[in-house]
Amino acid sequence: MRLPEENTGNDGPDLTPVIDVVFLLLIFFLVATEYHQEERELEVVLPEVTQAQPLAMSKELIVNITKAGIFKVAGRDYNEQQLYQVIREAKENNPQMTALIRGDGESALRYAVRVMGMCNKVEMKYRIAALQVAGGGS
Repeated sequence: MRLPEENTGNDGPDLTPVIDVVFLLLIFFLVATEYHQEERELEVVLPEVTQAQPLAMSKELIVNITKAGIFKVAGRDYNEQQLYQVIREAKENNPQMTALIRGDGESALRYAVRVMGMCNKVEMKYRIAALQVAGGGS
């Protein structure tokens, strides 16, 4: 009786360990996802907030000064006393908040200086926006 010849050709790498690892990862992620889903379904009564402040999208309070010397913050007009209150409250609500002072090119410098003084009074850091004209020199 003749024995079958041994297959000496290379059939490729053994993929059994790779398939085992893939199935283990699949099971792991299925279990982790199911756990996460159970966590979301817990019955929890959240406490009520008596006073909430919206989270600021920006860490910067932008103060615009018009040509006529009107102070604008978020599209609203303010006089000096109202602006000081806005700056003070912004600093109290977010101690890291800074101010960006943007003045019209034809507005008097005294308006920007007043805003700088208000920022200094509440110890808020500020920057001044300036436009550099292309090709312009001194």
